[in-house]
Amino acid sequence: MRISQANEDDIADLARLLWLDTHHEEPAQQSVDAFAAELEDWWATHRDSHLAFVARLLGPEIVGMAWVALVPRVPRPGATSRLSADVQTVFVMPEQRGQGIGSALVDAASQHATHLGSMRVTVHSGRRAVPVYERLGFESSRQLLQRVAPRGTV
Repeated sequence: MRISQANEDDIADLARLLWLDTHHEEPAQQSVDAFAAELEDWWATHRDSHLAFVARLLGPEIVGMAWVALVPRVPRPGATSRLSADVQTVFVMPEQRGQGIGSALVDAASQHATHLGSMRVTVHSGRRAVPVYERLGFESSRQLLQRVAPRGTV
């Protein structure tokens, strides 16, 4: 397995994985190719704040991804370049699950964020994945709170 940071050449494969990850939640209003064009535009705007890491087995095909969003924090005296990070959209092809690919992707994304200076890496997880994140060093925090937008406002 090879884990690497994605680049522009990976956009079509990332779009395919994003499409596969969400098509069961909402009926697809567009084809994978149309979504890939939108993702390419989005990537051009967000490439400095949202990094994707991809997993490949033996060939060039991407079988998994994990994104990390980098968020600049308000400076403080003596700490003017504070950064936080949030792991987002981890997906591994169903036939490749259970082989440690997702864990390797999350670990690579988290380590990269820490290397860039992030003081904290967070993740919003479904219940089934919590033990995986805990094995990777994530801990629950009573201080990390969220406010969800009321339905119909977003």
